[in-house]
Amino acid sequence: MTTATTGLVDLREHHRWLGGSHLYDGGEQLVTGWHFHDVHEIEYACRGTVEVTTEAGHYLLPPHQAAWIPAGLRHRTTLNADARTLAVLFEPRLVPTAGDRVRILSVSALLREMMLYSVRWPISRRESAAAADPFFQTLGHMVGEVLDDERPLHLPASDDPLAAAATEYTRAHLDRVTLGDVTRAVGVSERTLRRLFHARLGMSWRTYLLRARVLRSMTLLAEPDRSVLEVSIAVGFEDVGAFARSFARHCGESPSAYKRRIAGAP
Repeated sequence: MTTATTGLVDLREHHRWLGGSHLYDGGEQLVTGWHFHDVHEIEYACRGTVEVTTEAGHYLLPPHQAAWIPAGLRHRTTLNADARTLAVLFEPRLVPTAGDRVRILSVSALLREMMLYSVRWPISRRESAAAADPFFQTLGHMVGEVLDDERPLHLPASDDPLAAAATEYTRAHLDRVTLGDVTRAVGVSERTLRRLFHARLGMSWRTYLLRARVLRSMTLLAEPDRSVLEVSIAVGFEDVGAFARSFARHCGESPSAYKRRIAGAP
């Protein structure tokens, strides 16, 4: 496991290009330190999963989805060993509606193809072509239009040690965890834990659990040898119908449709 540099990471060390790309193709697991960029970033998970953590929440980037990370936002990224990701970087003025938080976005076929096309212009390039700046201006406009099409693929985070311990235990035991298990693990009553989740995370423990299960299932569904039934059991659903309803409510499509879609994506 390697850890990247903290603080400002200047991805345009040679020239102030309007845009560029950066391809990461697996290897050992990479866990960055807390850092930020002076450019906007949209990161597309070509293969594997990516986790992005900010002070406000924990975001899971499943395969064939994209994470929007605005310039100046401190974050920490975990790239698993099998991950292959493509980051496209923009001069901030190209996306004036960037906002100030991470968003997980659904990627259309057109947006995906344009992001893949950007590989020919790495952000660290020393020379560029005349077509590069107009291309990134157009792509930045497209990205700005989809920022409102956000998926609720994140879990709230808290700097409260008790809340952090409870959420960590929950995520580590998704296949069988109960509220009683968590209270025993962190040493509080069920009533105290319920209050803690509402006060610190803005949702009930049950809502947190369901969302965590759906996020984990998106990663498992990307594995070609996993069936929908196997995934539903692996994340703690006893009834595949209940799993399908929860998945569709969070992701806007059924588990089967999601699995077919990402299997057909390049």
